[in-house]
Amino acid sequence: MPHKMEMLGKTKVTVKDGKVVDVSEPVISWCPIFDKVHGIKKITPEDVRKNMEFRINDFGMFTDKREIEQEVFVGFGASEIMMTGLRRNILDSTVTVCDGAGTVITSNPKLVQGMGARISGLVETEPIEGLIERIQESDGVVLDPSTAKIDSIEGVRKANELGHKRIAVTVPGVDEAKKLRDLQSELGLELILIGVHITGIERDKALQLIEYLDITTACASKNIRDVIKPLVQVGTAVPLFGITQRGKEIMLERAKEVEKPILVNTTELPELPEEKQPK
Repeated sequence: MPHKMEMLGKTKVTVKDGKVVDVSEPVISWCPIFDKVHGIKKITPEDVRKNMEFRINDFGMFTDKREIEQEVFVGFGASEIMMTGLRRNILDSTVTVCDGAGTVITSNPKLVQGMGARISGLVETEPIEGLIERIQESDGVVLDPSTAKIDSIEGVRKANELGHKRIAVTVPGVDEAKKLRDLQSELGLELILIGVHITGIERDKALQLIEYLDITTACASKNIRDVIKPLVQVGTAVPLFGITQRGKEIMLERAKEVEKPILVNTTELPELPEEKQPK
């Protein structure tokens, strides 16, 4: 089974044996983050291919050389928020995904950051034995080492079996978010749900999704930007929104660990300068 990921605005990329074998047409034409970091002015399939090849060569994505400890990539991202939550004893564990391993449960702040810092929308992956072993040695519990399946519901059930109650979970869609909230009630958990990979979400789905989430990235979703009423916002180009009080609090805890100066102000949110938004 090849590895499949959606990146740079949901461009579908297939990787097999460490090589990019297929790239679809991009859904968006411009992303402020990739313009700033890589100087990409108009996203093309060739740009996406080169970026995927860069990730493979730079930190071993989709290979047995995959690095699982990485520096902070952005000040406020999903993995950085979860890393801080674990460090400050706000969370017992996290349920996220990693290429070559699928769904992973961990209480190790460095591991959740290393797995998630530079990953995009992982659709499917196959097990990479050496990588799975290193994740397990780093206090990571791989949900299914034989298949590397992606299943956050079963991931949360496993975390609960391990005795964890305060769990952060990355969530890409409404159906999954609803099931997680139902599971929260069933098992008596305290879940922090973080919306990720939501470029292209329909307006009605966006309205439903934010009812379940504590935090969400805006990705390149105009509909999320249009319907969100956040309690806190970080960034203005591809912002991260805190929707609930619990989401707001964990984001403010993250602010304590960010080394750069931070401006704190009160204003009407969201604040989204038109010239900075993805296209």
